[in-house]
Amino acid sequence: MTTLVELQSQRRSLVWTLGLGAFGLAFSLTVVAAYLPPLLGGFTDSTTLIALVLAAEGLFALTLPVVIGPWSDTFHTPLGRRRPFMLVAIGPMAFCLALVAFMPSFWTAALIVFAFFFAYYVYEPPYRGLYPDLLPEDRYGSSQGAQHVLRGVAIGVALVGGGFLYHAWEPFPFLAAAVIGAAACGAPIVLVREDGGHGRVFKGVRAYVASSWQLFRADGGVRRFLIANAAWEGTFAAARTFVVLYVIVGLGESIAVSSLVLAAVAGGYTVAAVVAGSLASRFGLANVILVGSAVYGGGYLLGALPTEWRLWYLAPIFGVAIAGGLVMTLAWGLLYSVMPEEQRGTAAGLATTTKGLGLIVGPVVAGGAIDLFGYRTLWPICGAFVLSAIPLLGSLRTADR
Repeated sequence: MTTLVELQSQRRSLVWTLGLGAFGLAFSLTVVAAYLPPLLGGFTDSTTLIALVLAAEGLFALTLPVVIGPWSDTFHTPLGRRRPFMLVAIGPMAFCLALVAFMPSFWTAALIVFAFFFAYYVYEPPYRGLYPDLLPEDRYGSSQGAQHVLRGVAIGVALVGGGFLYHAWEPFPFLAAAVIGAAACGAPIVLVREDGGHGRVFKGVRAYVASSWQLFRADGGVRRFLIANAAWEGTFAAARTFVVLYVIVGLGESIAVSSLVLAAVAGGYTVAAVVAGSLASRFGLANVILVGSAVYGGGYLLGALPTEWRLWYLAPIFGVAIAGGLVMTLAWGLLYSVMPEEQRGTAAGLATTTKGLGLIVGPVVAGGAIDLFGYRTLWPICGAFVLSAIPLLGSLRTADR
C-alpha cells in the first residue's frame, strides 16, 4: 500500500519529469530565435525577410493548436491520448534543427524552420494537456513553478552556451538543440504513464475547429482566461522584441547595459518560478496573478518616465520581473483549474492559439507606436496590455478552485 509520503514523492518526481518537456521546447526555440538571424544573415541583408521568417511562428501557433488540441482529447491509443502526438513531433523537430544550418539558400533554410514550427506546435498542446490529466489540482501551481525553473535554465544555457558553440562552428548550437531538445522532450513520453482509453477517433479538421470555437463561446471561464492570456503573451512578445533596441537606440546605451537589464529580468523570472508554487498554494492562483499583474503593469507604465540610464534602475526592474514572472508562471495553472475535464486538450490548444495571437499583435502594435512616438511608448503599451487583463481575473477568482 502506497503511503502518503511515497505518494507525495511520486508527485514531486512527476512534476519535474513533466517539466523536462518545457526544457526541451524552450532550449530548441531559444536557439532558433537567437542564432537563426545571423545564420540567415549570410544569405540576405534584409532584416525584414529574416523577421518575417521568425514571425511565421505566430501563424503556426494560431492555426495548428485548434485542431491538435481537441484531437488529442479523442485520440485513444495504448500509448495514451497526448503522447502519440508528442512522439510524432520529436523526430521532425530534431531533424529540422540538425539540418537547418546546412541549407544552401535562404528559402530552403526558411522552409526547414517552418517545418520545425509545425512540429513544435504539434507537440505543445498535447504536452500542456498532460498536466491536468496527471496532476491533482493542488499541484497546478508548483508544477508550473518547476516548469518555469527548467525553462529559465534552458533559455540561459541556450543563450550563453549557444554563443560559444556558434563562435566555434555555426551548426553547433542547432545540432546541440536537436540532441538536447529531443532527449528532454522525449523524457515525458518515456517516463510518464497515461490512461490509453479505448478506440481511436478522428472527427475531421472542421469538427475540431468547431469544437474549439464551441468551447470558447460556451465556457465563460475559459474565454476570459484566453483573452487575458492573449494580453500577457502580447506583452511578453513586445518586450522581448524591442527591449534591447530600447536600451541601445532609445537610451543610447551599450550592449553591456542591455545585458545587465536582461540579467535582472532573467533573475526576477527565476525567483518567481521558485516561489510561485508556494504562493499559489497559500493565496490561490488567481489572487497571486491579480496582485502580480498590478505590479507588473504598473511597473511598465513607470518605464516611460526615464530619459537616461541609471544603474539603480536594475532594482525596480528586478522587482517588476518577479511580478511578471509570477503572472507568466502561474497562468497555465489557472487555466488548468477552470478548463472542462473532458476538453483539456481543446482548452490547451486554444491557449496556445492565443500565444500565437500575442506573438503577432504585441510586436506589431508596439512597433507601430515606436515608429510614431518613439521608444518610450513601448512600456505604456506593455502596461496597458497587462492592466487590461485585470478585470477578467476578478471573475476567474471564483472559478479558481
